[in-house]
Amino acid sequence: MSDLHFKTISELAAMLAAGQTTSVAITQAVIDRTAAVDGQVRAFLSSDADDALAQAQASDQRRAAGKVLGPLDGIPIGIKDTLAVKDQPLRCASKMLENYVSPFDATCIVKLREAGAVIWGRLNMDEFAMGSSTENSAYHTTCNPWDLETIPGGSSGGSAAAMAAGEAIATLGTDTGGSIRQPAALCGVVGMKPTYGLISRYGLVAFASSLDQVGPFARSVEDAALLLQAMLGKDPLDSTSIAPQGDTNYAQALKEKKGPWKLGVPREFFAEGIDPEVKANIEQAIDWYKSQGCEIVDISLPHSELAVPVYYIVATAEASSNLARFDGVRYSHRSEEAKDALTLFTKSRGEGFGDEVKRRIILGTYVLSSGYYDAYYLRAQKVRRLILGDFESAFEQVDAILTPTSPTPAFKRGERADDPLAMYLSDIYTISVNLAGLPAISVPSGFTESGLPIGLQVIGKAFGEAEMFAVANAFEQAHNYYKAVPAL
Repeated sequence: MSDLHFKTISELAAMLAAGQTTSVAITQAVIDRTAAVDGQVRAFLSSDADDALAQAQASDQRRAAGKVLGPLDGIPIGIKDTLAVKDQPLRCASKMLENYVSPFDATCIVKLREAGAVIWGRLNMDEFAMGSSTENSAYHTTCNPWDLETIPGGSSGGSAAAMAAGEAIATLGTDTGGSIRQPAALCGVVGMKPTYGLISRYGLVAFASSLDQVGPFARSVEDAALLLQAMLGKDPLDSTSIAPQGDTNYAQALKEKKGPWKLGVPREFFAEGIDPEVKANIEQAIDWYKSQGCEIVDISLPHSELAVPVYYIVATAEASSNLARFDGVRYSHRSEEAKDALTLFTKSRGEGFGDEVKRRIILGTYVLSSGYYDAYYLRAQKVRRLILGDFESAFEQVDAILTPTSPTPAFKRGERADDPLAMYLSDIYTISVNLAGLPAISVPSGFTESGLPIGLQVIGKAFGEAEMFAVANAFEQAHNYYKAVPAL
């Protein structure tokens, strides 16, 4: 089997330009790899090999005619099952949308098509993006390619696992509280969440509208930069999208910006609860930056300890509102046992939604209910502003912030299934970034003694992606952990 499926976008773009390979060959390599390993990994919910090869053939024809659309032209990219792709299933890994086929493309998909990318397959996830382990999918649990007995993280676990296993050259995920960065860390790949609003959310099935962001999984920081460049921009179809600010030629910036930087390390992120191997690994990464002349600044994010409860109030409140549309009346699951309007709603939602989705809807409805709105939701929003204020104060002193991505390596499947709070704490280092609307990236930083990946998180200023990419790229290029692949 060809090793094309483990190459980076930049490597493949160079090979395509030199005539050393074709988009059809790359796409076929990815299809063959998926056929060989996805029975073990189970990253995909569905795929259409004929459609992907037709897109690849069109790319090769453009290239032959001298009309290359850019570095993504001809590159197969997998898509999380919460983003709309025209004429493809859009199920959000839920029985509620089991038979739904999207009639349109999400804006980010439109932009990828304009860049020439090959849109490839639907990737598994926690149902409606609610979870941290991809065990909440209504269809199957995805496995971590580094250890098939462990979880790949979530909710974008399928996207991370497909990347790690070589089943796509890049993938898209969504990040509400860490759902790109946490699985990227657990699967040993690069995962990036942009500044809130930088990528349009049009065509993304909403979980928590003020937190959700589309972002890339990639094999290298440079690849993530190329993907972000292709997808960013203000969208008239999404009122929360924002025009880019500052330097947006990220792929060039990460090569030009060399540091040294002033890097903040929040003392709260190294307290109780972090796995000793993870802590030691991240401290080694911080020491490396120091050895390169970077100034390491001890900072405090005092309200970060409140990020988890604030997140689970804000996110569940927005989820209860967003998921109200799935009522059995229009395009979602309709119960065959419904006898009137009331039972149509209750039975359709009861049958269509899984336990975790129901749990969050109930919690969100409670915090928004009369008599509790001020005590919970309004207070949570006030504390959210304090969390943002902590970051703003920190960024007056530093260029970027270094933290662990996840407090632990990947854990065994089923290990936290009966303990929702322990599962929620998997995102303790990522949630505050979403609440503040900031960009962040996870890059591979090494392995545990048992061979499980560990991730380093670099947090940037709002619209500071260029600097953030440069900081992350410096570490990546010095260590090459991103070149390691699992033995499947």
